[in-house]
Amino acid sequence: MTISTTARGQEARDAMTIVLAGGIVLALSFGIRSVFGGIVEPVSRDLFGGRIEVFSLAIAIQNLVWGLAQPAFGAIADRWGDRLALWLGLGCYALGLAICVTGSTPLAQHIGAGLLVGMGISGTAFGIVLTVVGRAAPPEKRSAYLGLTSALGSVGQVILPLAVSQLIELFDWRIVMTIVACMLAFMAICIPRLQTAALPSAETPTVPLNRTLRHALRQPSYLLLSLGFFVCGFHLAFITAHLPNYVEYFCVGTAMSPEELRAFGLQALAVVGLANIAGTLLASRLGTIFPKPYVLAAIYGLRSVVLVLFISQPPTPLSVMIFAMAMGILWLSTVPLTSALVLTMFGPRAMGTLFGLVFLSHQLGGFAGVWIGGAYFDSFGDYDAIWYASILLGVLAAGLHLGVSERDLRPGAARQYS
Repeated sequence: MTISTTARGQEARDAMTIVLAGGIVLALSFGIRSVFGGIVEPVSRDLFGGRIEVFSLAIAIQNLVWGLAQPAFGAIADRWGDRLALWLGLGCYALGLAICVTGSTPLAQHIGAGLLVGMGISGTAFGIVLTVVGRAAPPEKRSAYLGLTSALGSVGQVILPLAVSQLIELFDWRIVMTIVACMLAFMAICIPRLQTAALPSAETPTVPLNRTLRHALRQPSYLLLSLGFFVCGFHLAFITAHLPNYVEYFCVGTAMSPEELRAFGLQALAVVGLANIAGTLLASRLGTIFPKPYVLAAIYGLRSVVLVLFISQPPTPLSVMIFAMAMGILWLSTVPLTSALVLTMFGPRAMGTLFGLVFLSHQLGGFAGVWIGGAYFDSFGDYDAIWYASILLGVLAAGLHLGVSERDLRPGAARQYS
């Protein structure tokens, strides 16, 4: 009895260590990613004659590659171990930031800030980290642990945009991004802690991984979940990349200079990250009380409401901050619920690959949001159509999630294989 109690206590401590280490890795991965919106204008002015479409495309490529590489990193984690995927991601992230800082051509930025940073995020963000946590957590605590890890990861989006908003006023953007890149050293310290033991036999699939994958792609609930996550990616990437620029050009009722307004936009993104901590924990709690698809539908519907209220009047410093707080509560609260649904549907053994495919849809949305936003602004000088598209997509996503079923869909459970 004593040994059993001690063993359970050790397992709980190991799981919390993974949650903490995973939260730090997420904070760095997602925090560094969130500062690119703050350097769009200085990079574009310095390198590309003020046209923001070039660097917007680099960030769009980053989002697209993040998604395209996610199933591959998930498969690496499923087959050869989570830490290998994490180390590969860290290496890509560091190399990409180095090329971003030193490159002066569109191709260099597309490779550095785009391709390599995108691969780096893919190997160090939600797809891999939440897979590790999901495997390590007891089934009855998975939703709570996934929510806590996601909430801890939001700290990076609070700290780093605030820091960059101050540094960018004092130093050249290259120096700022070099400082940011050095923070990856803390990620290297945490990765050795992110290791899960072999899955117990009860979690071992009764069919091969590739057969589970084919089965998943025939499940309407899985496909609807993936389509809904496209909208999440569109919202998050568009706002992250273009809110500082939107604030700089369109914020009224203030005497701030353009540079101060851009810094204010970065500070608003920090508020998004701060509010997201509470929103993610709240959504994870609600997901244990109500069906997770219904909670997700409510989140997307509320996003559309917030967007309508925000763009109904010219933005002011007060309305920008209110928007940041409201959207922050709804920001990454979709992630633990979506990952928990993948776990419920197919179990932890195949989660790296299956959540990777769902996240690919998320990043296709992110690519569309960033690139179309930049191209539309260069062509028309505003973001009006993109805001309206975001509202309509939120309504669509709410409807899609109402069709998702929260139940075990594994081949053995569904008995669809003879």
